Amino acid sequence: MYETRPAQAESLNQEVREVWDRNASFWDERMGEGNTFHKTLIEPTQERLLNVRAGQRILDIACGNGQFARHLARLGARVLGVDISERMIERARARTTDPGDRIEFRVVDCTRADALMNLGEKEFDAAVCTMALMDMAAIQPLFKTLAELLKAGGRLVFSVLHPCFNSGRVMQVQEREEVDGQVVDRYSVKVSGYIHPLTHQGLAMIGQPVPQYYFHRPLSLLLSPAFEAGFVLDGLAEPVFPRPAEGQGSLFDHIYSDMPGALVARLRK
Repeated sequence: MYETRPAQAESLNQEVREVWDRNASFWDERMGEGNTFHKTLIEPTQERLLNVRAGQRILDIACGNGQFARHLARLGARVLGVDISERMIERARARTTDPGDRIEFRVVDCTRADALMNLGEKEFDAAVCTMALMDMAAIQPLFKTLAELLKAGGRLVFSVLHPCFNSGRVMQVQEREEVDGQVVDRYSVKVSGYIHPLTHQGLAMIGQPVPQYYFHRPLSLLLSPAFEAGFVLDGLAEPVFPRPAEGQGSLFDHIYSDMPGALVARLRK
């Protein structure tokens, strides 16, 4: 199974931390309580798969500015949000006023098993990782430790950029042709690679101060460490945007109304 070598992962981890510290203010201001991608594709899908019940203890992994943690708390959960970036956690705390009594934020490196175990064995009913596994240099320690942090029957819900249709090896394509006197636009993606892992830098939001790291893993390598840790896959969703009217919407809108831009999965102990 592919996994970044420990020495390389530690070096990349430090760079990842520095990148998110530098991007924290910009990201928080632009993300707020969720952009269109999160509000349309991610938030409702994760909420459905998590099936949150009042009073449950939930671990929000790589919580960023705390947007989804606050959503969970409003549903009645007690939430611990953790992130590698100290600046991002500062932003999360500053934003969280209501319902702040049900949320705690801590700086935690989720690629380190020892740091995660300090959160408490069998402490959580569920865990969630929102669009962040592809930001982590190593994911095996996280899955292995989550098997110890979750209660019996506990579930993990995660979302990622879809490895097949929305990765660093995909080119968005628009083609126009005349068919029987009508101009027809066709939208697609050109995939230049998939099965081999890829580490690259890119922009999640145009204008962010520095590019972030992406760690592309095919589905087999994304899920293998979870299966090895004893999880089973019992929920899967590939949400898409509503199809825009002809002549309206961006290239992205048209492509990802038919091809899923994100993958959302539920794993259970």
